Amino acid sequence: MRQPAQIPAPFDRHRETVRPEWIDYNDHMNVAYYVLVFDHGTDAFFELLGIDEGYRRRTGHSTFAMEQHVAYVGEVKVGDELRVTTQLIGHDEKRLHFFHRMYHARDGYLAATSELMGLHVDLAGRRAAPFPPEVLATIRRVAAAHAGLPRPEELGQTIGLRRRPNPARP
Repeated sequence: MRQPAQIPAPFDRHRETVRPEWIDYNDHMNVAYYVLVFDHGTDAFFELLGIDEGYRRRTGHSTFAMEQHVAYVGEVKVGDELRVTTQLIGHDEKRLHFFHRMYHARDGYLAATSELMGLHVDLAGRRAAPFPPEVLATIRRVAAAHAGLPRPEELGQTIGLRRRPNPARP
């Protein structure tokens, strides 16, 4: 496996353009395509880690998404260039916890965030499996490079309605 000479912190290599077919009746990118763009960002990050499609073909192992939280922050429209950054938050021998930020590439504003938990899987048995030592070594190198990054404020957020104070209640 080829080791990257320097590990970007955060990882910042994925770019994508909003396509006309991704636009909904509100004249902005539909929520489903934010997830698609984040998935493409995950693919780019997994190439860095050495767990891309070639890895799957060679080893019969892959990663499955266990959980994903997406927050929509700003609109993007047809033709907008997007930039996705990725930060490794944590890992163990079978799981990866990482965080994406999607930016409008030209104007620089944050468009969305995505927090994910992925599981390494042996495809033959469709069961969780430890990363091989060489992959785990790369993951540890990325974790060390990302350790100095501030933790995203959006990590672990829950969804819900906050109760507003009722001035009529004592």
